Amino acid sequence: MSTTERNLTWNDSPIQKADRRDQNGHHSFVLWLTGLSGAGKSTVANALQAVLHEQGLQAYLLDGDNLRMGLNSDLGFSADDRTENVRRVAEVSKLFVDAGIIVITALISPYQEDRDAARTRYEDGEFVEVFVDCALEVCEERDPKGLYKRAKDGQIANFTGISSPYERPTSPEIVLHTDNDSVVSCVAQVLDWLRAKQYIPDGQVPVESNQ
Repeated sequence: MSTTERNLTWNDSPIQKADRRDQNGHHSFVLWLTGLSGAGKSTVANALQAVLHEQGLQAYLLDGDNLRMGLNSDLGFSADDRTENVRRVAEVSKLFVDAGIIVITALISPYQEDRDAARTRYEDGEFVEVFVDCALEVCEERDPKGLYKRAKDGQIANFTGISSPYERPTSPEIVLHTDNDSVVSCVAQVLDWLRAKQYIPDGQVPVESNQ
């Protein structure tokens, strides 16, 4: 234990997580979206956040690219930096969960060990791993940011799926097949799972077809 750690004391808030959940009227948890670049993580996450907001639920999206422009701007894409990226996002997400909020993360998080480590930071039922499954060739065809082409041209090092591995989740709570199903269908699948587990109330406004 470092000198700094010995001088720290955890501050327990008189307002507990259960109090915030009661005020919001729903469970708080993290929906951890993982998948290849171009799989549709951010697209699904944005649509899902919009629907939850429309239904009056407290939800917030932590997008991987946005976080790398601020909180994680000092990190690259080496294995160690990816691990630290996931650790920081997990810690920030945990604060949102403690605040009684539904947090959605959308980041590649390619390593099973890192995702498992993230899960251990939460209480049972607070970490929902969502595998946004999409075939590599489909992701390459989409290539919305032109990243796959640049990676294959040698302009981007340590690119997941090309020069760096992606480890498929071994036992995710939810699997979305974005190479076959529409965004609307994927959002509906997540909502159905959450309602079945009583994470969110039943009888909410249905997903709009224009999402």
